[in-house]
Amino acid sequence: MATGDIKELPLVVIVGPTASGKTALAIELAKRFGGEIICADSRTIYKGMDIGTAKPTTAERQQVPHWGLDLIEPGERYSAAEFKKYAEQKIIDIRTRGHIPFLVGGTGLYVDAVIFNYEFGSVADEAQRARLEQMTLDQLIIYCRNNNITLPENDRNKRYVIRAIEQNGQRASRSTAPVNPCIIVGIATERGNLRGRIERRIEQLLHDGVVEESILLGKKYGWDSQAMTGNIYPLVHQYLNKALSLDELKEKSTTLDWRLAKRQLTWLRRNPYVTWGTIEETKRMLIERLDRV
Repeated sequence: MATGDIKELPLVVIVGPTASGKTALAIELAKRFGGEIICADSRTIYKGMDIGTAKPTTAERQQVPHWGLDLIEPGERYSAAEFKKYAEQKIIDIRTRGHIPFLVGGTGLYVDAVIFNYEFGSVADEAQRARLEQMTLDQLIIYCRNNNITLPENDRNKRYVIRAIEQNGQRASRSTAPVNPCIIVGIATERGNLRGRIERRIEQLLHDGVVEESILLGKKYGWDSQAMTGNIYPLVHQYLNKALSLDELKEKSTTLDWRLAKRQLTWLRRNPYVTWGTIEETKRMLIERLDRV
């Protein structure tokens, strides 16, 4: 890779649904081209929630610097506006080191906030939040649909739905085109292949100890904590209470992740600046582009 002005180093954005292979591709390319990875994932920001959120492993993080992980304690609030500010500073830091920043993830709002320079309004209205918290989850979902508000990835988490409503009101403006010098790609995976990847990842989570992790988190934060209502954790709780068999746990977790993947794709495909391709196609395209940097 040729050495150029750090301001000209592109922001490489890799998006795609859960289990599509984003992390492995980003690590391979970041190692090859001297990059650092910023994770754009609303689930991996939580400390201690490592296995159930499919966070990059310790071995993966040792290969390439990763940012955007372990930012807050489970249960703490964290907005897209806060992520935008964090990511923008990391992009500057990475470029200052002469490295290429890779923004990688499936949380569409996080990605869009950065590349389209969302301008967020004032902090959340506490009176409005109190009213929203009095509503049931089903009422909040109906409110979102009636007001054309995109539901979050985890639309069974009441706190996430409330945050989506608040951020919809706070997001005052955005650029019509990416503001960074960006290369934006999306990993398109055939439906059957993606579902198979999801199934295999769930098997891996169980092998890696997600049940044991869930027990520790449940004791520390309580099973009723909002942070424990997402991902595989509530299903593990049901399994521990004998409400689900192991096979039922796997089946339900696959279904939930499949629904998550479809919601992520719905959001990400609205971005006309994403070039979609298979993992191999995306890899070849990025290598060709980055070889010219």
